[in-house]
Amino acid sequence: MIKKDIEETTIYRKAGDVGLLEYKALNVFDGIVNAFSTREGGVSEGQYATMNFSVTMGDDPERVAENFRIFGHAIGVDPQDMVYADQKHTDHVMVVGSEHKGMGVTRPRGFKAVDGLVTNERGVCLVTSYADCVPLYFYDPVHNAIGLTHSGWRGTVAKIAAKTIGLMHEMYGTAAGDLVCCIGPCIGKECYEVSEDVAKEFSAAYTKEQYERICEPREEAGKYLVDLPQANREQFIECGVPSGNIRMPDLCTACNCGLLHSHRATGGKRGGNCAFLMIKK
Repeated sequence: MIKKDIEETTIYRKAGDVGLLEYKALNVFDGIVNAFSTREGGVSEGQYATMNFSVTMGDDPERVAENFRIFGHAIGVDPQDMVYADQKHTDHVMVVGSEHKGMGVTRPRGFKAVDGLVTNERGVCLVTSYADCVPLYFYDPVHNAIGLTHSGWRGTVAKIAAKTIGLMHEMYGTAAGDLVCCIGPCIGKECYEVSEDVAKEFSAAYTKEQYERICEPREEAGKYLVDLPQANREQFIECGVPSGNIRMPDLCTACNCGLLHSHRATGGKRGGNCAFLMIKK
């Protein structure tokens, strides 16, 4: 495992053969389950080996279902209590509850094109999937509400992080100043080169000062390095989340493609990681 030279924000642990990551900042709350999967401990094979949660890349759905069962057992969550987002790189965030349990995991989804989920109900496990994009964990300890959001570059440009906070405020009275926000394992700036058209999207969406912290031009004309975690951090700060309540990722998925699924590092021959967040029953 290659960790960044920053404050260590995640811990790695094994539950039987299953390897998983947890956030230190969320582990201090006894009533919360938080996890991010690794490639360890599942039943998938080949490019999906072994813990894979994506059926869109061609893996056997029965193996994926078994992976959910195995991982759920490792974190103490029944797959029937999970709600799995239908990610399409949108800025759509949805309120979910007990009526949505199992959707996308043990039964068909009743919703489409949703990249963020929020709830204040106990025993509803939010699930989002990744293979380089940015996992965003939100916890409001005052109102006991949670959010889990998938933010690729399009979602980051559309400021889905801010929209998640806005929906939590609208539904639960969440104040940004109370939130604990964790940015999960994702592709790091050093591994994320984009073309000028993508960089221009960030330039249009963020202030000049923010853009300079997010995008770095390369020596090759028309190429840029983009810091997706920093872009999401900019949104948190702008919304009023205290900097001390924000945790940055200490792992790059591309640098750790043996442990975590990475689209960039494998040229698209991969499975999918998942993030999990739940208020305990």
